[in-house]
Amino acid sequence: MSTLIKGTAILTLGLFLSKVLGVIYIIPFYSLVGEENIGLYQYAYIPYNLMLAIAISGAPLAFSKFVAKYNSLGDYETGRRLLRSGILTMMVTGFLGFLLMYALAEPLARMTISEKEEIYSLEDVTSAIKWVSFALIVVPFMSLWRGFFQGYNYMMPTAVSQLIEQLVRIIFLLGSAYIIIEVVGGSPKMAIQFAVLSAAVGAVGGVLVLFYYWKKKKPEYNELRQNSIESYDVGLRDMYREILSYALPIVFLGVANPLFQFVDLLTFNRAMDAAGNIPETDLLGILNLTAHKLVLIPVMLATGFSMALIPLITKYFTLNEHKSLTRTLDQSFQMIIFLTLPAVVGMTLLSDELYHIFYQQSEIGSEILASYLPAAILFSLFPVTASILQGINQQKWIVLNLMTGLLVKLSINIPLIKMFETDGAIAATVIGYSVAIAMNIGVIMVTMNYRSSMVVRRIMLILLMNAVMGAVVLLSLAGLDLFIGMDTKLQSIIRIVIVGGIGGAVYGFIALRTGIAQKIFGERLTKYTRKFGF
Repeated sequence: MSTLIKGTAILTLGLFLSKVLGVIYIIPFYSLVGEENIGLYQYAYIPYNLMLAIAISGAPLAFSKFVAKYNSLGDYETGRRLLRSGILTMMVTGFLGFLLMYALAEPLARMTISEKEEIYSLEDVTSAIKWVSFALIVVPFMSLWRGFFQGYNYMMPTAVSQLIEQLVRIIFLLGSAYIIIEVVGGSPKMAIQFAVLSAAVGAVGGVLVLFYYWKKKKPEYNELRQNSIESYDVGLRDMYREILSYALPIVFLGVANPLFQFVDLLTFNRAMDAAGNIPETDLLGILNLTAHKLVLIPVMLATGFSMALIPLITKYFTLNEHKSLTRTLDQSFQMIIFLTLPAVVGMTLLSDELYHIFYQQSEIGSEILASYLPAAILFSLFPVTASILQGINQQKWIVLNLMTGLLVKLSINIPLIKMFETDGAIAATVIGYSVAIAMNIGVIMVTMNYRSSMVVRRIMLILLMNAVMGAVVLLSLAGLDLFIGMDTKLQSIIRIVIVGGIGGAVYGFIALRTGIAQKIFGERLTKYTRKFGF
């Protein structure tokens, strides 16, 4: 189990830092371009994320599964052959994706803004989509390279390259926006056009990091290759057929969140118009950009977890180690709920302060954030359950279950938006994700005859722990209101530090005193907690 925890820890640390940077940069960027322009950013990025997911999302995880499978059989040659061919293929795929998105920029823009749109013009949205499309040239083969390292259970290149990619992207984004607005005197909308180009510049930084790790690890991989058993001599056509069988479901896994956002992008403005609601505030921009970025913070664990989970489950499944596989599933579900749920509860109760710190005081913004945050639990569970299906060769169900959940979202989105505005869009997302996750878990239970009353009992205990923590946080906020307001960002930070510290301490104490933390994280944690009397 240490392999899972170590791999998850490395990926999660890299993703955590990357996500933190991905949220923090919004603060100065929001100040530079203003609330009235920030929504244009998400009009470009949602189609880009969707196209990017289609182009690459299956590559790293499918490739890591393929490499892990043949490495576990002692055949290191097959993975190397696919790496050479795959990088070339992904370069072609990325360039074709760029051409397609660039050509479809204007039709996409027409689909996403309503005829009564008063905030952004068709030309504004079209230009932003065109600029962001350049990143598709670089990112696909970078993702495949990451998958090769992950197939060796070497997670450091993925974590570090993601972090450097994010750093370079943010430096270029903020630098170009500052120069255009403050030095050149250009408009905020022009600054956003250059800001979306930062995705391509950041990807170049990520590629350079992977090249460094490749030079470092190549002698070791060459030695393994030389000592490899006789190759299974899998033909390239058979390789790609096997990769596609892995990749297609992972593509759907990768596009899950962008697809749900894309449904909102296509329907929200038109549904609001049909209901006679034309808000002065860009509600869709808050839902799909400013609030969404904060909602994804608790989800970062699941992203790293699912990436580390697939090679490990594939190994146990290939070697028919049923007990190890069952223990991995038990630990996976417990860890996700144990770590994600308190983050969601705490952030929901502190949504006013969070929105104030990152953006500005906004009753509408903080209400949307508070309503949206519980969905983070579902955003975390879906990739984990889908990764388990991928690891046990039940890939086809990922596609079917996601499409079912998406169809549910599509069918109820417009009626719910007309009735409840942003809360309706959130409710449709929650219902759609819940259907897909329930179907995933059902397939896991049937296929593996997986039952675990122990996991159910511990999840109930975790829910109770969070209820206690939530009550303490609410009492702390009520007491703090008597002494510290929210007039400045500093005051909001102080409130979060104090209340978050109290909530974290209460949750940690209960988890250690009941022993559930030690049971979930194993002997390594127990070794340290015993020194403190737990």
